[in-house]
Amino acid sequence: MPIVVNKYLIGRHFVGIALWPFIVINNSFLKEDEVFINHEKIHLRQQAELLVVPFYFFYFTEYLFRVIQYRNLQQAYRNISFEREAYLNEDNLDYLKTRKLWSFIKYR
Repeated sequence: MPIVVNKYLIGRHFVGIALWPFIVINNSFLKEDEVFINHEKIHLRQQAELLVVPFYFFYFTEYLFRVIQYRNLQQAYRNISFEREAYLNEDNLDYLKTRKLWSFIKYR
């Protein structure tokens, strides 16, 4: 999982993003943030499970649904099932060793 430092590849409201097979960050100091990198690795696993392109389709579809549901962009983002799984497990650096296939489904 290569880490790319480039502030122009991601929106200015984000510090990093998982874009299969890369983690793109806007500042090199984030390479040392194990919790942040683990969060993005969880997204890479989700992307691999859904064969990448369908992941993005489901991610953005759910985001739009959540925007309508919550009428708040930040709340919608935090309640996407993929994000819920990543945020709730980012502190567990061993999570990916025991994570079951398609675990994001239980976070809907």
